[in-house]
Amino acid sequence: MSDHAQDFGGFDDRGDLAPGEQQHGDLRSRILFYLAGLGLAVLLTATSFFIAGTHLVWQPSIPVALIVLAIAQMGVHLVFFLHITTGPDNTNNVLALAFGLLIVFLVVGGSLWIMANLNHNMMPMDQLMRMQQ
Repeated sequence: MSDHAQDFGGFDDRGDLAPGEQQHGDLRSRILFYLAGLGLAVLLTATSFFIAGTHLVWQPSIPVALIVLAIAQMGVHLVFFLHITTGPDNTNNVLALAFGLLIVFLVVGGSLWIMANLNHNMMPMDQLMRMQQ
């Protein structure tokens, strides 16, 4: 048993990696990992364009299918390119991502809320133009 395995009570966790957790392997395995991510991203993009432009799919289901494919593509990008995993050493990355998403949703949601409020409370344009004359 190696010294590393003895430090963790007999468990050797060097071979147990989450999908996307970067292994300190050779350059070839890392390039193949990125190419697999690129292939999945291109496949999901091509599938989205196919679904949006064909009549083979039931028309009311197209928005749902595009949303599902977009979420899948976000997952591919997070795992293969940003290396966001559920490993214990990725806690800070996940928290930073969650905080960034919170800020984006607050800014976009707040902007939409403000614009909807202004639209509701503003005078119609013809009355506004009459006031300026």
